[in-house]
Amino acid sequence: MSPLVRRPLAWTVGFGLTAGLLIVIQSALLAWVINRVVMDSAGLAQVWPVLAALLPLFLLRFALARASERTAFNAGAEIRRTLRAKLLRHIQALGPAWLKNQSSGDLANSVVDGVDALEGFFARWLPNRALTTFLPLAILVVVFPTDWVSGLVLVITAPLIPVFMILIGLGAEELNQKQWHQLARLSARFLDTLQGLTTIRLFNAGAREAAVVARLSESYRQSTMKVLRVAFLSSVVLEFLSTISIAVVAVLIGFRLLYGQMHFQPGFFVLLLAPEFYLPLRTLGTHYHARMEAIGAAERIMQVLETPLPDDSTATEPLHPATTYNLRFSAVRCRYDNETPALDGLDLDVPGGAITALVGSSGAGKSTLINLLLGFVHAESGQIRVNDQDLTSINAGDWLRHVAWVPQRAHVFAGSVLDNIRLGMQDAPPEAVREAARQAGADDFIEALPDGYDTQLGERGAGLSGGQIQRIALARAFLKDAPIVLLDEPTANLDGQSQALIHDAILRLAEGRTILLVAHRLGTVRLAQQIAVLEQGRVAEVGRHGDLLARNGRYAQLLQAEVEA
Repeated sequence: MSPLVRRPLAWTVGFGLTAGLLIVIQSALLAWVINRVVMDSAGLAQVWPVLAALLPLFLLRFALARASERTAFNAGAEIRRTLRAKLLRHIQALGPAWLKNQSSGDLANSVVDGVDALEGFFARWLPNRALTTFLPLAILVVVFPTDWVSGLVLVITAPLIPVFMILIGLGAEELNQKQWHQLARLSARFLDTLQGLTTIRLFNAGAREAAVVARLSESYRQSTMKVLRVAFLSSVVLEFLSTISIAVVAVLIGFRLLYGQMHFQPGFFVLLLAPEFYLPLRTLGTHYHARMEAIGAAERIMQVLETPLPDDSTATEPLHPATTYNLRFSAVRCRYDNETPALDGLDLDVPGGAITALVGSSGAGKSTLINLLLGFVHAESGQIRVNDQDLTSINAGDWLRHVAWVPQRAHVFAGSVLDNIRLGMQDAPPEAVREAARQAGADDFIEALPDGYDTQLGERGAGLSGGQIQRIALARAFLKDAPIVLLDEPTANLDGQSQALIHDAILRLAEGRTILLVAHRLGTVRLAQQIAVLEQGRVAEVGRHGDLLARNGRYAQLLQAEVEA
C-alpha cells in the first residue's frame, strides 16, 4: 500500500479511536449526572458544570467523526487514482499484442468499476477492522474494574458476531465472484454490441443481440439479488446477536440493582457502554459486503497486474544521431504465444533514406516485422540493428521518439481535429499543425469543416471518410518529423482518388527518411525503391518492381492475383 494511502488510513483509525475513547468519558459524565439527579435529587445548579462540559465533548466527537470520514474519503480517492494509473500503465506496457486477445469491455469494467469496488475495502473495511480490534478492548479495560459480570458477558458474546460473519461470508464470497464475472461478461457483450452496431443492423441481427444482452442482464440481476439477500441476512443476524447480548447485560444489571447487589451509577455507566462495545463489530459486519465485493473485483485486476510484461531491456543507451538510419534484420525469429513462428529466421536490409515495401500473402509476417520495430512484440532470437547499434541496447523511449507510425486503421479520438493531429506532440503550435496537415494533403478538407481545425470529431473519426482519417494519421507523422516512418498498409480500402492523395503525401514524407511500407496494392508498391517479398516468415525475394516482375516469381504471382481479383 502506498504511503500516501497508509497515512490517511492511519489518521482515520486514530480519529475513530479517539472518538470512541471520548464515548467512555461521555458515558461516565452522563452516568454521574443521572445518578445525582435521580438518586440524590440534585438540582440543576449542582450538575450544571458537568452538563456544560458535555457540550464541547459532543462537538469534539462530531468533529472527529467528520474528520474520520473525510480522511477515509481522501484515502479512497487516492487508492482509486493510484491503482487506476498503475493498471493503465501495466496494460500499456503489455502492449497491443496482448490487448488484441482481451475483451475491451472486461478490461474497461475492471479499470472503472473494479477499481471503484476496491475503495470500500480500503476506505471502510480496513479502518473499521482496526477500530474493532482496539476500541472494544479499550471499553473492556474500563468495564471489568467497574462490573466484572458484565465484562464477562461482553467477552463471551463478542466472538459470536465475527463467527457468524465468517460463516455467512463463506457463501457470500462465491456469490460475489460469480456476480462480478457476470458483470464482466455483460459489460464486454454490451461494448461489443455498441462497437458492432453497424454490422448488426446490416445483418438484421438487432433483435437477437438485444435478446442476448437482456438474458445476460437478467442473469446479472438475479446474482445481484442473491448477493443482496446474503448481505441483508448478515445485517439482520449481526443486529440480532448484538441486541440479544445488550439485553443480557441489561437484565443482569437490572436484577442486581433490584436485589441491591449493585449501585445505580456503575450499572448505568456499563449499560451506556454496552451498545458502544458492539457498535464497531456491527459496523464491521455492515462493511463485510464491501470486502466481498472487493475480492470479486480484485481477482481480475490482479490477473492483469500479474501478467508478466514483455522482456523489455532496461538499456539506457540513446540512439546514435545520424543523417539516415539503416535497419538490418538478421535471422530474426518471432512467435505469438506458442503458435507457429510469424517470422522464422528472417534476413533483410532496409536502406536508409529510401522506401522499402513489404509484400506477401496474409500471415507472411509483414505486420509482425512492424510490431517488432514498435516494441509491441519481441524477437525470440536473432538481431535487429539500427546502423551500428543493436535495437535491444537502445532505450525504448528514445528509440520511439525517432519513429513515426501510420497504421492501416488509424484511430481518431473524440476531440478536435487540432488535438488529434498533435496527439504525440501536445505542445506543437497551431502553425506547425497546419503545415503538417498541408504536407499530408489534409489541409483543404479540414478547412472545409464547420469549425476548421477546431471541429469536434466523434469517436473513431465519426464524420470523416477513410481517406480523410488516413491523411490525419499522415499529418501526425509529418508533425513528429521522425527519421524512421513505418506505414502499415496506409491505402487499404481506399478509393482511387484518396489513394492518389495518400501516395503524394507518402512521397513528400519519404524525403530524407527511412520508410518501411507494408503494401498490397500495385500502385503503392511502385513507390518503393526496394521491395521485399515475405513468405512464411522469411524473405523470398528482394528487388525493384521491374526486376521482380522479370523474375516471374512470387512477387509476380501476388500482383497477378490482385489483377484477377
